[in-house]
Amino acid sequence: MQVRFARHTDRLDEVAAFYRDGIGLPETGRFRDHAGYAGVFLDLPGTAAHLELTTGGDLGAPAPHPETLLVLYLGDRSRVQEVVARVGPVETEPANPYWREHGITLADPDGCLVVLVPGAWTAP
Repeated sequence: MQVRFARHTDRLDEVAAFYRDGIGLPETGRFRDHAGYAGVFLDLPGTAAHLELTTGGDLGAPAPHPETLLVLYLGDRSRVQEVVARVGPVETEPANPYWREHGITLADPDGCLVVLVPGAWTAP
């Protein structure tokens, strides 16, 4: 199985730059003018999954929800600090106190939340 997480935005260029240039997700492709839509594909390294950001169509971007998170396990504190340095001062307070204890929560240009965890995820 392969997985693609798709998310709609009204700020495609800004949001794609946040995840590509700030977070460091490699861009693997993009499309324009596909039935009124445009999009960017970003690899989620270490997985068989990727993030697709789209814009266009008749519906606007959804409102961010404080419990809808993209959680990225970066492996160590230095990698988290490198990302924070690239992204800039967009740290925010997570709704769930677990993430306050275990990572740094950032808001992307749409206000959607990304948690950067310095450790590695291990299955329970």
